[in-house]
Amino acid sequence: MKVVIQRTTEASVTIENKIAGQIGNGFLLLLGIAEDDTNEDIEWLCRKLSSLRIFSDEEGKMNLSIQDIKGDFLVVSQFTLHAKTKKGNRPSFIHAAKPEVAIPLYEKFKKVLAAVSGREVKSGEFGADMQVSLVNDGPVTIIIDTKNKE
Repeated sequence: MKVVIQRTTEASVTIENKIAGQIGNGFLLLLGIAEDDTNEDIEWLCRKLSSLRIFSDEEGKMNLSIQDIKGDFLVVSQFTLHAKTKKGNRPSFIHAAKPEVAIPLYEKFKKVLAAVSGREVKSGEFGADMQVSLVNDGPVTIIIDTKNKE
């Protein structure tokens, strides 16, 4: 499971000219699910995201978590995070999970993230054509891959 975390002051996802999800301060999460991802990956990643201290404290140091600032999450499915570009010019997505695997994991991820963090989790729609907007605060962008936990 790969996630691109963007610290935001505002973010939204629009589907067919309608806002599907919108947040202020928090994390925009672009989530890529692989064929071999498991419930353990979800649990580990949700705990990591809930306690990740990348919001500024009074001294300007990244020392606060999403719970500390009472922020929210906006989760967007992003199979293209698993693009392989080694050969040729057209990316291969062979390692991205097929919808029958990815959708249940995506839905579970959102539920576990809300439960672990105690924060609201908004989202786009799996597989939809979405337009994502954000104001990246900092900018702060972090990538986490559950296959590289150590």
